Amino acid sequence: MRVGRRTVEVHRPDKVLFPAGADGKEYTKGDLVDYYRSVAAFMLPHLRGRPLMLERHPDGLDGPRFMQKNTPEHYPEWITRVEVAKEDGTVVHTVCDDSATLVHLADQACLTLHRWLSRVGRVDRPDLMIFDLDPSGDDFEAVRRAAGQLCELLDELRLPSAPMTTGSRGLHIVVPLDGRQGFDEVRAFARDAADLLAAEHPDELTTAARKKDRGERLYLDVLRNGYAQTAVAPFTVRALPGAPVAMPIAWEQLDDPGLGPRRWTIADAVEQARTAPWSGVSNRGRALGPARRRLDALRG
Repeated sequence: MRVGRRTVEVHRPDKVLFPAGADGKEYTKGDLVDYYRSVAAFMLPHLRGRPLMLERHPDGLDGPRFMQKNTPEHYPEWITRVEVAKEDGTVVHTVCDDSATLVHLADQACLTLHRWLSRVGRVDRPDLMIFDLDPSGDDFEAVRRAAGQLCELLDELRLPSAPMTTGSRGLHIVVPLDGRQGFDEVRAFARDAADLLAAEHPDELTTAARKKDRGERLYLDVLRNGYAQTAVAPFTVRALPGAPVAMPIAWEQLDDPGLGPRRWTIADAVEQARTAPWSGVSNRGRALGPARRRLDALRG
């Protein structure tokens, strides 16, 4: 397959990765490749320069799962790599900078791409902050309410934000930053904001890390805001029946009664991508200093 300036070989395109579900549809590796090739123009701006953790399912959903950090030696030499520090050494992560790399990863049965919140050259300085709204069950109405409450708080702190369905159960609220602060400072800010929101809505929201302490409350998860932590990338496919997609949406789409965390699949996600729901938001990274002062004032 010719992809940009590269030729990428796709092996066994008829191999079923997503068996037929309740809707009777099954999706093959060829379908996965076609989807990622079609969505590349929208997805690559969210991937370029970021170390990736790759979720691979060589035998489809019914087979084993591999969470791949280190880039295999047999990957083409033109694929970008970055060596980053870890506790006992280093890891050489794959970086997806072009469409050919995206297609190659699909050929490797990489269903889901998990990205770092920082970029090559400044891996210790995140330019994204993420709030993961994780409901106790499948109550998406609780997710809508929490998203609205968080949006109001972020607006008060004068931080731009954008929602994304996760393709699983909840939403991610993404805040673009200017990359001046380190991970510890960003995570502390996210935790303080989440604690403030949970204190205002104690019957609905919690920041308790242990499931047994949450009850039926929605969990405001900020743990992704740490060094070497990852979050599912916009437009990535989730390893779940039906091939749902993590989809950026506009804030007004939260009012759509048909919205759910798995609203889009590889069959129709490109149509939503073309609407550019995050247009302009990701280019307005803000300094966290002024927002921290406003947050501290709200916390008293």
